[in-house]
Amino acid sequence: MRVLLTAAASVTAAGAAVWAERLLTRSRPETRYGRYARWVHPAGRWRAAPLNRVAGSRLLRLLGERVPPVAFVSDITDVVYVNYVVDARRLAPLVPAGLELQRVGERGDLAVLTFLGYRHGHLGPARLGRWRRLLPSPLQSNWRLYVRHARTGMAGVHFLSTAIGRTPHALGARLLAEGLPMHVLGRASRLVTADGRIDLRLDPGRGTAPDATARLVPLPERPVDGPWRSAFADYEEMLAHCVPQDRALSVQPWRGRLVRQEISLGIPLERCVPLSGTVTSAAAGALVDEAEPFAFLVPFVRFRFEGETYEPL
Repeated sequence: MRVLLTAAASVTAAGAAVWAERLLTRSRPETRYGRYARWVHPAGRWRAAPLNRVAGSRLLRLLGERVPPVAFVSDITDVVYVNYVVDARRLAPLVPAGLELQRVGERGDLAVLTFLGYRHGHLGPARLGRWRRLLPSPLQSNWRLYVRHARTGMAGVHFLSTAIGRTPHALGARLLAEGLPMHVLGRASRLVTADGRIDLRLDPGRGTAPDATARLVPLPERPVDGPWRSAFADYEEMLAHCVPQDRALSVQPWRGRLVRQEISLGIPLERCVPLSGTVTSAAAGALVDEAEPFAFLVPFVRFRFEGETYEPL
């Protein structure tokens, strides 16, 4: 009898979970970009299937929202910023209701999209102290728009997609971090040579992570012209727009609230190194059409995730 009762309880729980998943999918439908975009692991079909179910579960993400955020730290090296100045009308539909693009240019008809490629330095909870050096240092890429909260004017970045080279990190962010729509890279590499040349490769394999290949070299001085010139008076103004963005903004329309993730970076603009070279990316092309990329490098960043708070939309 006890076995029958246990089996009946298991069936009931499974049925309740399926019902809850269907209900949550109605209020949290699949989107083209963001945390509810389609998620596919780059592994083979049979290995990927259970991971895809976990990453796509609305119920697990609902439970993850109950987990208190933890301060994370990473000593990041050689952050490559690849940027595009785009017609604001092309990017505006990608911004969720409650947020608005930070528009640039004399007429306010342009906006910037940026993707970053960098390697973490022992990413982990700050409370681990020196033991954090035992943790891995995966390569990550963030794809972001520059936005502000329409009601308060609070500025930050909104992530269209993020990707990382390790499955545990991707699933953790997917389930626990509202603002990080994390995918898994099939292959990821970043080589920095002695003369400063940077080779960056983001390969999604069979998965849904964004792709990019870049071969870049440092410039001896900051340029006076480039694709950024249509939106900014000079190079320093461009850096002032793209670099000091220490806040990620996303929304939960089913709760009528803004999610604000505070990040401490503190990057001095004078440390940014202009880069020249080639960038190829189908993911970027789908977003920016024929806009030309321009890039720069930040050699070191002391990253710290401070916490997550909420504001009414």
